[in-house]
Amino acid sequence: MAKKYVIVDGANVAHEETSAKGDPKVSNIMSMRQALMDRGYSPLIIVDATLRHEIDDPEQLENLMDSGIIRQAPAGTDADYFILQTADRQEALVVSNDSFKRYRDQYSWLDDRKVPFMVINGQIELHVPDLPDE
Repeated sequence: MAKKYVIVDGANVAHEETSAKGDPKVSNIMSMRQALMDRGYSPLIIVDATLRHEIDDPEQLENLMDSGIIRQAPAGTDADYFILQTADRQEALVVSNDSFKRYRDQYSWLDDRKVPFMVINGQIELHVPDLPDE
């Protein structure tokens, strides 16, 4: 059976638990990717172009983008648009704690397909009722 896509708001995940200096963490994104793959999902991770200037390990982020593991929204555009448009087209879940207020009218399915999460000491906690095992 083909894996089901889940779209990940990468910047939202990176900012959930910050480094000692207050920077968003690449490790959060990688932990989320692994947690989703362990559940049988194929994560599509999308980040804002500005994240590369804020992240704790810009070189690792660049490598992940170069390898296609992380996709970057075009500079000067809203990554939320690409996250939601991709989820809409793929009929996929969205992992994010963002409320996406600006897009609520356009994507009526948001409340049904958004999966909240927490990062606690580097470990991912997903709201399991919203993210069944495949």
